[in-house]
Amino acid sequence: MKNRILYLDCVSGISGDMCLAALVDCGVPFEELVCALKGLNIEGYKIEKKEVKKSGLRACKIEIIVTQHKPYRHFKDVREIIRSSRLPDKVKNLSLNAFKRLFEAEAKVHGADPEKIHLHELSAVDCLIDIVGTFYCLDYLHIEDALCSPVNLGGGVVETEHGVLSVPAPATVELLKGWPVYSRGIKRELTTPTGAVILSTAFRPSDTIPLMEIESVGYGAGSMDIEGYPNVLRAVIGRKGNEGNITNSILHIETNIDDMNPQIYEYLMERLFEKGALDVYITHIVMKKSRPGVILNVLCDEDKLEQMTRILLGESTTIGVRYRKVYRLCLDRKIKEVETKWGRVRFKIVQSPSGTRCTPEYEDCKKIARERGISLLQVIQTLTSMAEEVIEGQD
Repeated sequence: MKNRILYLDCVSGISGDMCLAALVDCGVPFEELVCALKGLNIEGYKIEKKEVKKSGLRACKIEIIVTQHKPYRHFKDVREIIRSSRLPDKVKNLSLNAFKRLFEAEAKVHGADPEKIHLHELSAVDCLIDIVGTFYCLDYLHIEDALCSPVNLGGGVVETEHGVLSVPAPATVELLKGWPVYSRGIKRELTTPTGAVILSTAFRPSDTIPLMEIESVGYGAGSMDIEGYPNVLRAVIGRKGNEGNITNSILHIETNIDDMNPQIYEYLMERLFEKGALDVYITHIVMKKSRPGVILNVLCDEDKLEQMTRILLGESTTIGVRYRKVYRLCLDRKIKEVETKWGRVRFKIVQSPSGTRCTPEYEDCKKIARERGISLLQVIQTLTSMAEEVIEGQD
């Protein structure tokens, strides 16, 4: 079961029990989940599954009923429970990472040592079952890529042991730094710290549902009933399409320049690539008063905006830049190193709708031509003739 994608639709936010329920609704056998969670060696709870309706939508509801209250657990207690469990290593590692981040977030907002923090609103048992159970489901479903929509945080206030706090809770904000979030006027806490840590540990954000062949859809119900609003988390599982996959959105940054020494462009482009630009290119234009100029274009990931603009504004003559979000459809590709008569050479293998393409990497060809005093054209032609052999020798 390769190339499986999971996409969470977080228009009603996310909590740990909603995520767990949505994945069970996608096909994880409830009995196997319960059996697996017994590997945590914790007592004093039971799990129930039932079907409910939220504003007319059928959904799965998972309830964790604590039958024996234990003292609050610190991170060292949770760490020991997970490490000594009988769960798969992948589930253990994700769970440990999630709890480490959760305790660190709580410690930061309260100005305390993470080792001295204990979970307040997050019941230790509930939190363990929701987080570990969710990661077990991801492993059971063989999810290779987990994505989620922008996250609805909700609004209003929530009562805590520290008093009344604004929604989202401080730990939720800390955990979702760098994520696309919003609020749509519902005065309830839609996204909890547990839901936030699950997303920020195992998922990546995506503005759109990726290209996939849908296999299953699940709905996980939240605890609240909101009039006219289905409080559910939708999970969509599918396989990557054969013709490529839509990546995360990227940024297109551009600026018009008509007064800079052309010698600077090479250095400027090198600096942009060094800092993570996906592509840099120049478009020739005619500007006001018929002056010849260029548009310097930069494609980059969204988190690179500040670095790219700092270089453009600091190392060119421009006084402003424009940027916008764009989307791209990318074919599956990989790089394979092959032993040739000139040493090891990298080949790019691309899977397209019309078949497989294979080309030698230009920089490797150039290096061979210079070191051996051979025509670059001869090197490229010779290595290109090996394409069929390279494709047949794929792992």
